[in-house]
Amino acid sequence: MFDVFLNVLGVVFLWLAVEYCLRHQTAESLDDASMVPFADDPEVARRVELATGKTVKAVAPEEAKKGWINLEM
Repeated sequence: MFDVFLNVLGVVFLWLAVEYCLRHQTAESLDDASMVPFADDPEVARRVELATGKTVKAVAPEEAKKGWINLEM
Protein backbone atom coordinates (compact mmCIF):
# COMPACT_ATOMS: atom_id res chain seq x y z
CA MET A 1 0.00 0.00 0.00
CA PHE A 2 2.86 2.32 0.83
CA ASP A 3 4.41 1.76 -2.62
CA VAL A 4 1.12 2.78 -4.29
CA PHE A 5 1.18 5.99 -2.25
CA LEU A 6 4.76 6.68 -3.34
CA ASN A 7 3.85 6.03 -6.99
CA VAL A 8 0.92 8.45 -6.82
CA LEU A 9 3.12 11.00 -5.06
CA GLY A 10 5.74 10.61 -7.82
CA VAL A 11 3.16 11.15 -10.58
CA VAL A 12 1.81 14.24 -8.82
CA PHE A 13 5.33 15.61 -8.37
CA LEU A 14 6.12 15.01 -12.07
CA TRP A 15 2.90 16.74 -13.14
CA LEU A 16 3.62 19.74 -10.91
CA ALA A 17 7.20 19.97 -12.18
CA VAL A 18 6.08 19.99 -15.82
CA GLU A 19 3.40 22.59 -15.06
CA TYR A 20 6.00 24.76 -13.31
CA CYS A 21 8.43 24.52 -16.23
CA LEU A 22 5.77 25.35 -18.84
CA ARG A 23 3.96 28.09 -16.89
CA HIS A 24 5.19 30.97 -19.10
CA GLN A 25 4.71 29.20 -22.43
CA THR A 26 1.94 30.19 -24.79
CA ALA A 27 0.26 28.05 -27.41
CA GLU A 28 2.09 30.03 -30.10
CA SER A 29 5.53 29.51 -28.54
CA LEU A 30 4.90 25.77 -28.13
CA ASP A 31 3.72 25.59 -31.75
CA ASP A 32 6.90 27.38 -32.91
CA ALA A 33 9.02 25.01 -30.84
CA SER A 34 7.38 22.00 -32.50
CA MET A 35 8.54 23.29 -35.90
CA VAL A 36 12.21 23.79 -34.92
CA PRO A 37 13.37 20.30 -36.05
CA PHE A 38 12.41 21.19 -39.65
CA ALA A 39 14.03 24.64 -39.73
CA ASP A 40 17.45 23.63 -41.05
CA ASP A 41 16.24 21.85 -44.18
CA PRO A 42 14.32 24.13 -46.55
CA GLU A 43 12.87 21.26 -48.61
CA VAL A 44 11.50 19.47 -45.54
CA ALA A 45 10.26 22.80 -44.15
CA ARG A 46 8.32 23.39 -47.38
CA ARG A 47 6.73 19.93 -47.21
CA VAL A 48 5.78 20.41 -43.56
CA GLU A 49 4.21 23.78 -44.43
CA LEU A 50 2.18 22.17 -47.20
CA ALA A 51 1.08 19.30 -44.96
CA THR A 52 0.22 21.30 -41.84
CA GLY A 53 -0.54 24.78 -43.14
CA LYS A 54 1.79 26.23 -40.48
CA THR A 55 4.77 28.36 -41.40
CA VAL A 56 8.26 27.09 -40.59
CA LYS A 57 10.93 29.71 -40.06
CA ALA A 58 13.57 27.90 -42.13
CA VAL A 59 17.18 28.97 -42.26
CA ALA A 60 19.54 28.38 -45.15
CA PRO A 61 22.09 25.61 -44.70
CA GLU A 62 25.57 26.74 -43.74
CA GLU A 63 27.86 27.32 -46.70
CA ALA A 64 31.45 26.11 -46.68
CA LYS A 65 34.00 28.88 -46.15
CA LYS A 66 36.82 29.25 -48.65
CA GLY A 67 39.51 26.72 -47.80
CA TRP A 68 37.17 24.78 -45.50
CA ILE A 69 34.95 21.79 -46.18
CA ASN A 70 31.76 20.61 -44.57
CA LEU A 71 31.95 16.99 -43.48
CA GLU A 72 28.85 14.83 -43.57
CA MET A 73 28.52 13.15 -40.20
